Amino acid sequence: MVSEILHHQFTHGTRHGEYAILYRGNHQSRSFEKVLREHGISYHLSGGTSFFEYAEVKDLLAYLRLLVNNDDDRAFLRVVNTPRRELGAATLEKLGAFASQQGLGLLAACFETGLAESLNKRALTRLQEFAEWAVALSDEAQRGDAMTVVHQLITDIDYRAWLQDNAKDPNEAERRLQNAEELIGWLERMDKPDEQAPGLADMVNRISLLDRLDRSDEGNDNCVRLMTLHAAKGLEFPHVFMVGMEENLLPHRSSIEADDFDEERRLAYVGITRAQKTLTLSYARKRRRGGEWESCEPSRFLAELPQEDLRWDKPGGAKNADEQKQRGQAHLAQLRGLLA
Repeated sequence: MVSEILHHQFTHGTRHGEYAILYRGNHQSRSFEKVLREHGISYHLSGGTSFFEYAEVKDLLAYLRLLVNNDDDRAFLRVVNTPRRELGAATLEKLGAFASQQGLGLLAACFETGLAESLNKRALTRLQEFAEWAVALSDEAQRGDAMTVVHQLITDIDYRAWLQDNAKDPNEAERRLQNAEELIGWLERMDKPDEQAPGLADMVNRISLLDRLDRSDEGNDNCVRLMTLHAAKGLEFPHVFMVGMEENLLPHRSSIEADDFDEERRLAYVGITRAQKTLTLSYARKRRRGGEWESCEPSRFLAELPQEDLRWDKPGGAKNADEQKQRGQAHLAQLRGLLA
């Protein structure tokens, strides 16, 4: 799907904001978010939970922001007690008051001798141990390999074990671990072993930009829109991709069991009529459910469409030489943009 967007942009000179990816349920957005992030394409998720909103992603990004910028007080407050270091709200309030009086950031204030007058010895020791560790790792990030520092960070705070210990159940623990690993994997793919590999600051800046665009309505004009068919009612986009056109998704399994397809057919109609210029419908041949791969059947609604208006592009089908060349050029252009 993202390949199709890149190819279409390259051949038509369009912007990210002209595209929308529509789906039946919020859970379908995850794979598209991942690929869009990896290609450096800004997107906005309407409804549902964005990757950037998960606590474990916020935690790790806050740690990285603090390593890149020791004066980031918001990042400091998020991570200073995550995992827990027995630093209570009263201790942090006193630290904040002292830092404000001295005109310092919270991390820098931890090293000031006058702080001992505001805190007991135990709290002061814990704060200074954290501050010394953070500064040492920050220095290492400036001098050495970015991913070495990231992995050292994860190891030092034993974050994986903390996620497992604080999850409500094994399923939540697995989900949170997957999110953390996905972020680490994304950073690893950014850190390519060549002379143009970005430093930690560049990585954090790229991620922060996508995070801001995802959260801010101001950036939506040049973001690929991800939303459910329900959320798309009343909206229109030049180019629409409707994904998951399969039995048990659209129409939904519950509608098939009830033998009532009217509402699902209306939803499909909503999606189709959101497109102003082009509409691409897609379905998966297989999906993973409960740890097992299951074959998928195309949605019955595809057969109800006027076939003379459809152009089928079967998976694995041969593409002509010009189209293959255009796709290759589109990917090269995207890579150049990322490197720039």
